[in-house]
Amino acid sequence: MSDKDNNAQHFLDLIRQSRRGKFKIYIGMSAGVGKTYRMLQEARTLLRNGVDIKIAYIETHNRAETHALLDGLPIIPRRELFYKGKALEELDMQAVLNLHPEVVVIDELAHTNIEGSKNEKRWQDVMEILEAGINVISAVNIQHIEGLQDEVKNITGVDVAERIPDLVLQQADEVVNIDLTADELVTRLKEGKIYTPDKIAVAMKNFFQPERILQLRELALKEVATQVERKIESSLPRTAHPRNERFLACVSSNHVIAKKVIRKTARLAAYYQSKWYVLYVQTPKEDGDKIGLAEQRHLINNFKLAMELGGEVIKVKNSNIAKSIMQTADEKKVTTICLGKPHLNVMGMLLNTAVFSQLLGKLSESDIDIIILS
Repeated sequence: MSDKDNNAQHFLDLIRQSRRGKFKIYIGMSAGVGKTYRMLQEARTLLRNGVDIKIAYIETHNRAETHALLDGLPIIPRRELFYKGKALEELDMQAVLNLHPEVVVIDELAHTNIEGSKNEKRWQDVMEILEAGINVISAVNIQHIEGLQDEVKNITGVDVAERIPDLVLQQADEVVNIDLTADELVTRLKEGKIYTPDKIAVAMKNFFQPERILQLRELALKEVATQVERKIESSLPRTAHPRNERFLACVSSNHVIAKKVIRKTARLAAYYQSKWYVLYVQTPKEDGDKIGLAEQRHLINNFKLAMELGGEVIKVKNSNIAKSIMQTADEKKVTTICLGKPHLNVMGMLLNTAVFSQLLGKLSESDIDIIILS
């Protein structure tokens, strides 16, 4: 691409950015903290101030105080679909685009759409609505953020099925944490303000244990603080010229380690607002049908995860893994290589293998860092 093309593309990006709707996300440590309530309060304030605001999708969970706030707010009817013999309702994205309100409220950002919908996920619908120049207010719980899945599972013991890529959060113009103490949240639960009475006892034994609430609260506060810091750094003029970071996540067919390396590298890249890559070196041992269908499926899913989180996937065939890492690091001008912790002595492997010794020498010469991720 010529300089002239680059300049034109830059100007086009600026135009598109200015046309794009503003995006506000309310984030909380769990269900019941008051995200939906706060969104509706904001909607009522905007309406009183003459803003063309509409409710495209809201989930009150039959909470009386939340449901009362809907009174008088203009609502876009939901789209009704039949799935497996049941009538279900979804966000009507096309109606939102046709009506083109100034602001639209869309709850449950991590929701998976019914089969047959244009997009698989609601966050993808929201991206299209933003691209059309409509401002969006939405909400999500901390456990639905893809890059935090390992931490969430350690805290709750649960694999969360519905997730949003970290990039969605990073595209928000404003991220607001709705915070409650553990005691306040448990009180709300006992008063029946979160779940129906038949679900309270189970919730108390599982997700709503005070120590778990405290850990999720800390996770939410840290995440919002990181987003604020990123916004400040991107909006303030830089006095210094920091090195242009580029991360390379090196993954194998061990899907558990690979997934962790991908998520952690994605979060590092997000923090530094940097480009990042995922490298998979297919050795002769993993060629063709030498690895099982399950492993192949896990590999494909991990590549998909990396792309959703904003990474570029690189696949090469080579019997020499270290050589492939060096070549890729050179080609992509990588500054930091991220490796998973293998099930053997890392330094022994590095120092006793001639090629890895070469790798260490080359990395030290070129000022490339290595991070061993647990």
